[in-house]
Amino acid sequence: PSPPPPSETPSRHAGLHALEVYVPRHAVSAAELETAHGVPGKYTVGLRMAEWAACDEDEDVVSMALTAVRRLVEAQGLRYEDVGMLQVGTESLLDRSKSVKSHLMALFAPHGCANVEGIDCYHACYGGTAALLACANWVESSAWDGRWAIAVCTDVSDAPKQYPFMNGAACVAMLVGPDAPLALEAGRVSHIVHEWDFYKPVGWPTMGPIIDGPGSMEVYFSCLAACQREVEARGGGTFVDAHDFLVFHLGSGPKFVRHAFESAVAAAHGEGSVGEEEVEAMFERLVAPSLRLASRIGPMHTAATYVNLASLLLHASPPVGSRIGVFSYGSGAASTMYALHVRGEARVDAAALVGMLDARERLPPSDFVAVCDRFSATYGRFDWTPRVRGVSPARSYRIKAVGVLGRREYEYIGPAVDAIQPCIDPVALPPTSP
Repeated sequence: PSPPPPSETPSRHAGLHALEVYVPRHAVSAAELETAHGVPGKYTVGLRMAEWAACDEDEDVVSMALTAVRRLVEAQGLRYEDVGMLQVGTESLLDRSKSVKSHLMALFAPHGCANVEGIDCYHACYGGTAALLACANWVESSAWDGRWAIAVCTDVSDAPKQYPFMNGAACVAMLVGPDAPLALEAGRVSHIVHEWDFYKPVGWPTMGPIIDGPGSMEVYFSCLAACQREVEARGGGTFVDAHDFLVFHLGSGPKFVRHAFESAVAAAHGEGSVGEEEVEAMFERLVAPSLRLASRIGPMHTAATYVNLASLLLHASPPVGSRIGVFSYGSGAASTMYALHVRGEARVDAAALVGMLDARERLPPSDFVAVCDRFSATYGRFDWTPRVRGVSPARSYRIKAVGVLGRREYEYIGPAVDAIQPCIDPVALPPTSP
């Protein structure tokens, strides 16, 4: 039987109110790293990278998520009891049973809060989008109880040996609610298929993935083209022409996104029909502002699309009424194409975010590689206490110890915020239906 047609209930304009980005404190210059690797120009020109970020052994996806969620709650003047859903997207699993979300409930426990829906979403780089869509769907549904939702994307990209430039790490916590300044439009499309371009099988001896680099690019472009065809078939226009700005999943870096954009232009207008100068001008206007942060961080898996969105908000300031096209992808393979309608200004603390990147410890290439190696060595390791290089940033979490049974303890590095001045009014409960 055919499913019933979609209902015509009014939209609550669910979407993003604020984004909080956290990046670990260790970084390396792309220029210095390419010199050390004996590949001059490959990283700075070939990949369009400026810096890379990395976790040492005292940080992981949970510590980054604890930091980002706590900073989001404090910065936006929320109470933990005002949060009714928390979804996490990550591919950097610490446990095959216990969720990252359950760790984050340690933030809520002191406030007597346990009634918080949601759990982890797991599929390569796509999990963050699954978390965001789940939060937005909840706000739009009859189950919504008037509270905020938070979608968290937290990941560490651990470079496989054949791709030593693919380190990176970040977490994004997004505040989701009704009447959003960045509202998700209806009509999104997805393309999900079975592929083996990038995967991490249970029992594999290292943290890094098994990856088919050229094959993964082909799958990405195939999913991009399939989503674009479906949007166009539904009357939504072409991805590159129907939006004022575009955000792509990062893949291996900014240069990869440039190739993806070229692929989208060719799919929309025909191979070679748009001149190189025009493609470059379109890219600089539509896409380039979204890549400035990523060029200082590197691959981030689930966090990448939403760090790119934060970058766009900081560097392009999309005006009210504009539309942002988003393409999210995860190897294996899952993808979704959707649009955000700009109805106001979503909060991203530009000074704090750029200041955090500027304040990182710049390491010589050999020391940066050592940091990455120490983090990789935490895989499958029990009964240890992390070494701490440098100074952990204020208002952040780090690993305190890992027990003999693999239980991880985290500690908070103050100062705590004693007085919080709300800058967002609590969401009112919807009127009761007669």
